[in-house]
Amino acid sequence: MHIAIVGNIGAGKTTLTGLLAQHLNFEPQYEAVENNPYLEDFYSDMKRWAFNLQIFFLNSRFRHIVELQNKGANIVQDRTIYEDAYIFAENLYDMGLMSARDFDNYSNIFHSIINYIKPPDLLIYLKASVPTLVSNIQKRGRDYESAIRLDYLSKLNEKYDKWISNYKEGKLLILDKDNLDFANNPEDLGFIIEKVDAELYGLFK
Repeated sequence: MHIAIVGNIGAGKTTLTGLLAQHLNFEPQYEAVENNPYLEDFYSDMKRWAFNLQIFFLNSRFRHIVELQNKGANIVQDRTIYEDAYIFAENLYDMGLMSARDFDNYSNIFHSIINYIKPPDLLIYLKASVPTLVSNIQKRGRDYESAIRLDYLSKLNEKYDKWISNYKEGKLLILDKDNLDFANNPEDLGFIIEKVDAELYGLFK
């Protein structure tokens, strides 16, 4: 069983991944941000490092998901390979931060490899407004995220909404992060767990 949690930067994906994995006794799989050699450079000069960053993400996430699928474990995954292409790379291209040549190259690689992986059994989208995202980003205090622009977060939200509205790969659960504090409120976490159980096992639907 494969659950994937998607959402903008600061939406709470990592926190919910850990909480759901603990409840379901699944294996949590986190995004490897600490070992990414391009992140800090990217946030200081997006146009120069956009293509390098996205290729690094695409390659590492593809290798990771293939390993997990071969392993056959029950997992909760923090972010997906789909977001790399449909959200981040496309947004960088739209903002003029990735050239048409680089975006076409990236897209061709993505469509070549996507046939080798299976979509998640359940996709959970943490939908959050920009003020909620900014608040969460400030709370966790990562130095390389301090320069993220508000218009960048806003455009990512637009991309997420577009992608999710057309998502047809499998089951989908949309959660309103603005009104859910699952990190600190047990009732909110219980509400989410009930929704997930319903999607996975058909209970309480």
